Amino acid sequence: MPAASTMPAPLRTAIDAELAGLTSGRTEVSARRLSARYLADRPADAPIVATDDDVAAYLTTRMPATFAAVSFALDQVRDVVPDLAPRTLLDLGSGTGAATWAAWDTFEDLERADLVDYSTPMLTAARRMLAASDLAVTTSLGDAGAASRRTAASPDAPGTEAGSTHDLAVAAFVLSELTTAQRTAVVERLTTAAAQCVLVVEPGTPAGYGRILTVRAELIAAGWRIVAPCPHEHVCPLAQGTGAGSDTTDWCHAAVRLERTAAHRRAKGGERSFEDEKLAYVAAVPPPRSSADDADPALDLPAARVLRHPQTRPGHIRLELCTSDGAHESTTVTKRDKDAFRAARKIEWGQAWRP
Repeated sequence: MPAASTMPAPLRTAIDAELAGLTSGRTEVSARRLSARYLADRPADAPIVATDDDVAAYLTTRMPATFAAVSFALDQVRDVVPDLAPRTLLDLGSGTGAATWAAWDTFEDLERADLVDYSTPMLTAARRMLAASDLAVTTSLGDAGAASRRTAASPDAPGTEAGSTHDLAVAAFVLSELTTAQRTAVVERLTTAAAQCVLVVEPGTPAGYGRILTVRAELIAAGWRIVAPCPHEHVCPLAQGTGAGSDTTDWCHAAVRLERTAAHRRAKGGERSFEDEKLAYVAAVPPPRSSADDADPALDLPAARVLRHPQTRPGHIRLELCTSDGAHESTTVTKRDKDAFRAARKIEWGQAWRP
């Protein structure tokens, strides 16, 4: 079973308040349209979430999943960079602020969040909901100033003032809506803005994984150090299609399980009480500092990362791993190795493996 995610009570209450009194039928219609548009996975020439009905549909079906995915990724980052304690956040392409809520729930020292998006209704809802947090929040419509429309041909992408500094910079489920040039601009803006860490999250699909591979390569080329999910900076072994048990159709992703509300089930036409959100992501910290006055963060890189659900069998557990030397390996942990077997029984897909 994937790792489980639970929304904090203030966020759950804030979403419920936004949805109170709305007509469920209209929300369900908008939810179907948004789902089809997101699945299309192509650049947008205008905000996808453009009306209050769209916002309601997004809050019902996508915000909980986005929160869960970003929370999972941040947990993996914090596991590798235990001293990471951001006070300021840039949420680029923020939507209704799911990534901001995830950072707020993960880092107790977070004080300020700057949200940037092209959808006025999304930012309006984000401001209202984040009033329930203790964060100082600013929102902006990106490079376009007061305009809420962009064109897919424009190289401009959501951004903030050049040279502004935040401890943590996040772009979650943004790149699929952008052109190649815009995606590169987003990575440049994130690395310019972030003093401590950059995180990019995309859907856990082959296309999302492909975008993450590109971001990873750009971060490494810029001197940034990859901290998650990869335990190395070699070529991704799944991209190579090499290694024990590898599959050229395979891709690196993880999954997190979240609870579905009754409204969520109605909007998505499902009956299950839970949903497994798949994600692909990459996180990095800045290049080593040259000044002795600025200490680099201590990194606790794992021996490997679990690539799939552990397969539990009588007397042993089989793990698919991405190892620190850049290999895709299958390993079997038996009861004879008591400590490793105990750890393997607790490990989940996507988590760090430290036998």
